[in-house]
Amino acid sequence: MNEQSKILHLTCSLSPLSFFSMGELLPLLSLLLCLSFLQGAQAATFTISNQCGYTVWPGILSNAGIAPPSTTGFALSPGQSLAVSVAAAWSGRIWGRTLCSSDYSGRFACATGDCGSGAVECSGRGAAPPATLAEFTLAGGGGGDDFYDVSLVDGYNLPMLVTPSSQAANGSCQATGCVLDLNKSCPAELQVVAAAAARAVAACKSACEAFGMAQYCCSGAYGAPSTCAPTAYSRFFKSACPRAYSYAYDDATSTFTCAAAGGGYDVVFCPSTSSLKSGGNPEAVGLPPTYSTMAFTGNAESLMTSRNSLGILLMVVSSAISTLSW
Repeated sequence: MNEQSKILHLTCSLSPLSFFSMGELLPLLSLLLCLSFLQGAQAATFTISNQCGYTVWPGILSNAGIAPPSTTGFALSPGQSLAVSVAAAWSGRIWGRTLCSSDYSGRFACATGDCGSGAVECSGRGAAPPATLAEFTLAGGGGGDDFYDVSLVDGYNLPMLVTPSSQAANGSCQATGCVLDLNKSCPAELQVVAAAAARAVAACKSACEAFGMAQYCCSGAYGAPSTCAPTAYSRFFKSACPRAYSYAYDDATSTFTCAAAGGGYDVVFCPSTSSLKSGGNPEAVGLPPTYSTMAFTGNAESLMTSRNSLGILLMVVSSAISTLSW
């Protein structure tokens, strides 16, 4: 650190009251410089990578009152990565958009995860469901824990893996995500079929979006953890992706912490085994291996009563889950 930086750091470390005790008011410009210095010194970085065989357009939304990063939407061709810096105490979500294009008027739109801005940049707009979401609340370098998760509460459109850039000795900072292609096994009543994908399944809705019923949305009489229990549909998502949120109150197995992440997180779309940091073994980080043959058919009633369907689902559950409790 040079002498100028040392002086600025010392000045910024003084409490506002100390300036008044001097009988002087620190100019507004100096305050802004201090804030800029401290924020820049503690910035976190998200490295967002696309390992899909097609282009993905990531979107980034900051929570209310949180400054946005320099970009809120961009394109990643297969194999590309982009490092995005955010404030140390940033909170918000990251997701991927697929099957995107511009119409004759130049308006940009996507078949899944569209943020409705009409442009590649999302500019403060969130993802239209269904979309796989990575959610973050960073501690800001104050000695606390970061909180992060991958959520399927708003449905699913892409496999996603989130891994802290550094590991902690206390066992926190674990990888999480949903590495399976659930579009191939999505129940018929939840499927989103896209003309742009030759009528193929492009995303899988949540039961809340598909049916709008309180028991699926955890609303009304079901608006508390004690009354909103897992459903057949949320269990479908949880079976395939045991570390991802499957419904609103799925906190116990789906929220992760990282003590001082040390720079940020890697967010990977369509992760391969080589993208995992535990010897290339998905199960080593608590995630199920990727199977291309997973299949599911039927409705909620058949899912709850058919042991044949359960046998198929169990093929993709992590080895730590040996049975499903109905």
